[in-house]
Amino acid sequence: MLLVVAITAEPTSVEDAVELRSLLPPSLLTPAAGLANIAVLLLIGATAVERLISRAHRQLVRALAAAGLGYGLTIALNTALTALAGDAMPDVLNASNVGGVASNPLHAYLAAVIGYARAARPVHLSRVAGIMAAGIAVTAASVLLSGYTTPLALLLTLLVGWVCAAATAYAVGTGAAAPATDRLARELARFGLEPLSLGALGGDPEGNQRFVAETVDRRLDVVVLKADTTNGVWKRLFLRIALRDPAAPPVLLGLRRRVEHTALLEYAAGAAEAATPRLLAVGELDPTTAVLVREHVRARPLADLADTELTEEFMDAVWRELRLLHRHRIAHRNIHPGTVALRADGRAMFTSLSTGSVIAGQLAVSLDTAALITTLALRVGPERAVDSAVRGAGTDTAAATLPFLQSAGLPLELRRSLRADRGLLGRVRGEISRIAPDAPARPAKVERMRPRTVVSVAVATVVGLVLAYQLTGVDWRVISDPDPGWTGGAFALSLLCMVAPALALTGFSPVRLPLRRTVLVQYAASFIRIATPAGVGSLAVNTRYLTRAGATGPQAVAAVGVSQLAGLITHVPLLVLSAYLAEAAYPGDFAPSLTLLVVIGVLSVLVAAVLVVPPLRRAVLERARPYVRGMLPQLLDLLQQPRRMVLGVGGTLLLTVGLVLCLYASVAAFGATPGLAAVAVVFLAGNAIGSAAPSPGGLGAVEAALIGGLTAVAGVPAASALSGVLLFRLLTFWIPVLPGWTAFNLLQRAEAI
Repeated sequence: MLLVVAITAEPTSVEDAVELRSLLPPSLLTPAAGLANIAVLLLIGATAVERLISRAHRQLVRALAAAGLGYGLTIALNTALTALAGDAMPDVLNASNVGGVASNPLHAYLAAVIGYARAARPVHLSRVAGIMAAGIAVTAASVLLSGYTTPLALLLTLLVGWVCAAATAYAVGTGAAAPATDRLARELARFGLEPLSLGALGGDPEGNQRFVAETVDRRLDVVVLKADTTNGVWKRLFLRIALRDPAAPPVLLGLRRRVEHTALLEYAAGAAEAATPRLLAVGELDPTTAVLVREHVRARPLADLADTELTEEFMDAVWRELRLLHRHRIAHRNIHPGTVALRADGRAMFTSLSTGSVIAGQLAVSLDTAALITTLALRVGPERAVDSAVRGAGTDTAAATLPFLQSAGLPLELRRSLRADRGLLGRVRGEISRIAPDAPARPAKVERMRPRTVVSVAVATVVGLVLAYQLTGVDWRVISDPDPGWTGGAFALSLLCMVAPALALTGFSPVRLPLRRTVLVQYAASFIRIATPAGVGSLAVNTRYLTRAGATGPQAVAAVGVSQLAGLITHVPLLVLSAYLAEAAYPGDFAPSLTLLVVIGVLSVLVAAVLVVPPLRRAVLERARPYVRGMLPQLLDLLQQPRRMVLGVGGTLLLTVGLVLCLYASVAAFGATPGLAAVAVVFLAGNAIGSAAPSPGGLGAVEAALIGGLTAVAGVPAASALSGVLLFRLLTFWIPVLPGWTAFNLLQRAEAI
């Protein structure tokens, strides 16, 4: 209705638009809107990460859906208005003829961020919500005061954002979906197990819904499995690649496969008369939802038992149950303190057989035995655990388990439990060696490939495919004719890139360093990095150099850590600023560029991955901990010496600027003239990818990222991008190797490293 009124309204807003343009100059509006956009996008990324950490997935999906719907609906409305009105668009809606369907007359970016802010409703983060609202208001005011849009168009944009937020709240919902208890009750009644009551118990570790059903004569445990529940599937898939088949857990893709595997295991355990809960029925609520009905058995897991209950009789009973399963060729494959339990009738039992296997081989049986010894050792200590294994399985079996007492073959949950006592496996192995001195001590070959090898192979494969795609149709004649002036400039800048890190290290060092020798150290680091992952070689060489120069070990590590922190602090803002400037030549719609959106989105995903994925978070913390531990005293010392701080930060900035200019000159040597800000985005992103890649110096990953970024972001032709990147890497990675080897030998003879 508002759109119809707007189209038929009298064109009375032209004079208002002219007056609005005269209020503030564009030179003030553009940077204000730019800073507001960057702040809003960073806060959107921060709130998305916070929602992921809080596991508020529904709220995050609702907010992102509102943003996407607001953007798409605005474009659709603009297209419809343009088609209906054509050149006769009323001035009450259209104050400028500049802009596409994403910003004229309604503003898609503003509708999207309004929809996100309204749907996310970060009321528990009041300051974040306030800053986000202020940023949106600044952008809206800039669009209005520049005369790019009209008050009515801005009001309609606000309305679109609010409507999209309300629509997604209705479609996605505002809370957890209620379980389908009516259908579940009908399915139980079909089995003759009509429930008197049905209560939800929440989710299990695999993400399935659990219920308890009370019937006339007994209690039932009910598990509802959904096709879209994939908890742990990526971990199992990775372990399937990294471990040998008998040690790797089943991946179990697909609902039917999971249900059939679980039912087979539990029916086999029932036939063996094991103490596991008996599976009574397997049902289906709909094509994407299955039901497992088990008898209810009162039991407490090992983790909840008191120390006085962990008697020799109980441990012997646990071993009897494991022998019973193994005698019928059933391997559990998921033994940990949560799956070993004590029933109310005093019998030991194992739960969670869904990842086990039938017709189990000797390797799977030995891994089960090793897992049970380790599980018991967590509670009763290595000596009692090994003694119980000798009583329950025999000395020969316990001794044969020694090669399998390694973390690679243990279940995931058990490995997590071992993190609190990393020396436990060593003490268990020592106890077995004491009891059986002739036991085979060499670890069994459980791993097919180490995780690092898997990652390296995956990265190499992706890089190879990307490079092959990028080289298709390249005019190879371009490579043979570089411009001498640009090539010489790139070479000079590559020399500057050796002086800049020396200046930074000199500034951050707690002891005085001669500049000439420090430059030689950077060349030596360039020689070391051809055989080490990106950044590792230079860290080691610089730390060694500082200790030889008179700094203590903690001081050297802290100084190198401060230099790395300074690089990170300058890297991320430069990346965001360059992404904003890369496409900042728009006439006045004040919407952030696609490059900026992609950069902030990727940064948010990376931060979320580090914070949400425990193995990744631990890897980052373990790598950073030695450098962060003594950083605070070093920072306080730097703050008291501004000259050193300026020298260190200036050297860090000079290194980044020098590398960006070197890449620009290398590309320009082959006839391309990209935007400097776009080249900065490509380099900063490519450098981050290279730092994360496990190959030496990021070899392969950096080239693929730079070539792809130059063609996609900077618009450089493929031939020029390829030749420019090859020249850049030749100057900054390969040519310094020979002088680096010489510098390495000279510094070693002088005992400087």
